[in-house]
Amino acid sequence: MNWLLVVAGAVVGAPLRYLTDRAVQARHDTVFPWGTFAVNVFGCLVLGVLTGAVSYGAASHSVQLLVGTGLCGALTTYSTFSYETLRLTGDGARFLAAANVVASVAAGLGAAFLGAALAQAVWA
Repeated sequence: MNWLLVVAGAVVGAPLRYLTDRAVQARHDTVFPWGTFAVNVFGCLVLGVLTGAVSYGAASHSVQLLVGTGLCGALTTYSTFSYETLRLTGDGARFLAAANVVASVAAGLGAAFLGAALAQAVWA
């Protein structure tokens, strides 16, 4: 029955990703994929908090499946990040492509560490 938790999280995460991507991208008049960047960094933050919460006993394995695997798995997207980076490169925007890679990795890792630190501050 664990798969139902994953599906339930994904049912929320996938449309949330689409709607967030559209809303964020509509506010920026640029080819840089701000929508995908935003959902990926936010997902990293949530996963950092969740990982910390689980490690400190504040969240269960079921919550990890629902929120971590289901919601964040559908919310974040490595495939779209890769596609948009390749599209930028193909369109001749090599600087933006490189900036997308560097900023996404740095901000994602930073958000995950920040989330874990927040969890530690709250539950340790």
